[in-house]
Amino acid sequence: MDVVIGIDTGTTSTKGIAAGPDGEIRALTSVHYPLSVPGPGRAELDPAALAGAAITALTDVAAECRAKGDRVIAIGLSSFLHALVPMDAAGKPLGPVVTWADNRAAAQCERIVADGHGRTLQARTGTPVHPMSPLTKLAWWAEEDPGTLRGTARWGGVKELVVAALTGGPFLVDLSIASGTGLYDIHSRRWDDEALQIAGVRPEQLAEVVPTTHALRLHADVAAATGLDAGTPLIIGAADGPLANLGVGATPPGVGAVSLGTSGALRTVVGGPAGDEAGRLFCYALTEDRWVIGGAVNNAGSVVRWAGQTFLPAGDGSGEDADDRDAQLLEEAAGVVAGSEGLLCLPYLLGERAPWWRPGLRGGYLGLRREHGRPHLVRAAVEGVCQQLALVRDSFESEGHPLTEIRATGGAAASKLWVTILASALDLPVTVADVPEGTALGACLLARHAIGELPDLDRAAALVPTGEPVRPDPDDADLYRRLRPLVEKSALAVLDVVAELDKLAPEPLPGTEKAVGG
Repeated sequence: MDVVIGIDTGTTSTKGIAAGPDGEIRALTSVHYPLSVPGPGRAELDPAALAGAAITALTDVAAECRAKGDRVIAIGLSSFLHALVPMDAAGKPLGPVVTWADNRAAAQCERIVADGHGRTLQARTGTPVHPMSPLTKLAWWAEEDPGTLRGTARWGGVKELVVAALTGGPFLVDLSIASGTGLYDIHSRRWDDEALQIAGVRPEQLAEVVPTTHALRLHADVAAATGLDAGTPLIIGAADGPLANLGVGATPPGVGAVSLGTSGALRTVVGGPAGDEAGRLFCYALTEDRWVIGGAVNNAGSVVRWAGQTFLPAGDGSGEDADDRDAQLLEEAAGVVAGSEGLLCLPYLLGERAPWWRPGLRGGYLGLRREHGRPHLVRAAVEGVCQQLALVRDSFESEGHPLTEIRATGGAAASKLWVTILASALDLPVTVADVPEGTALGACLLARHAIGELPDLDRAAALVPTGEPVRPDPDDADLYRRLRPLVEKSALAVLDVVAELDKLAPEPLPGTEKAVGG
């Protein structure tokens, strides 16, 4: 069988798959590495680990393809957005990869917004002004470490690192990743002058932007190590979010994709760069004529995992496995009625992104009474996450992009309770996409499109197997609709309070730095 390999570089692992012409998964591998948290607000990765993981994943999948007699006709790349790494003139990393989860640029972000630049920058670049973005990260460097900023020849991200590792070649980035930097004008298709001025960098310090279908070639040493033909087209690909839509078949008009992993997101595909007057949605490229609008939420499955660690610690009848604790809590929560008997959860354990892009948000429960128990607390947390995604959906409608159905993927989508609440909160039918690695599959499908094997990207919808749709409960949907304004009102009303609490909170004790993930 002729197969395409997809390599997806994520924040804790690199996934590799091989897929046949009908989307059939022929090989699958995963290479893990730790996400380092060496201090408050920091979230970093070792660039050598990312580069090595891409080569290892490609080697493993290629070997499995050979064992099955499959022929690799192309390779497609995916990587996560908003990463930043300093490099020398030859492209060698000079420090760690600063990931989207790094929050050190919160003060710079607030100043950019307060100065009145936030909304216009987002309109031109498609990226909200938020500590996640390379724009604000570079502004942090400009203020806190100007010597490093001046002395760094190049600034890149994960895709630039992986491309260099696999090709040994030019300093390139795809349009999709560029559109998520906050530095690139998605309408004029060039690096944005105002953003570069704020960031303190010059265009020549950033990679050349190429289409997501741009073809490269493997370096001879990499081809030899992986056992692949050096002439195999290596398609530079796109960012993980847009490719996830493609990988679950959510590219036709009106079809949304929900990712429910540790964090979450809701996205839909539109025909070109789309502005958002309210500043609630991002806009990133899939191809030059397919763009993805949406919003990411920091808190999804992580909220239930926190609940398991907090409300059901190991030894409380659940065993030692965190997945078992999650399942037990969700089973208990399924016995609670919609609305959690008047309990509202603001699930902002890690701050929040969409639709308000306010890193200073903090979590809490409102309406707590003595009658509420552990099941109410857990159900309210799941409802809080789904309501946050529904607020993103509401933003779609206000911008003229209504949804008619949802395709869901991610670990939490395996839970009946999660999907049931999501369907009612969004008031849309939800089908769970039966693909083990939707983003990596999206990289495969885009590569197949780039070499002319999949002319119509919308055909992906027919290639992705799904189960029966879960339909919203009309009464629950009506209740969630009436509760949703209270979520927004409550979240924004307590911003001043949590800002004061943050000032009073002690710094983490020395020696508590840790590495997570892996």
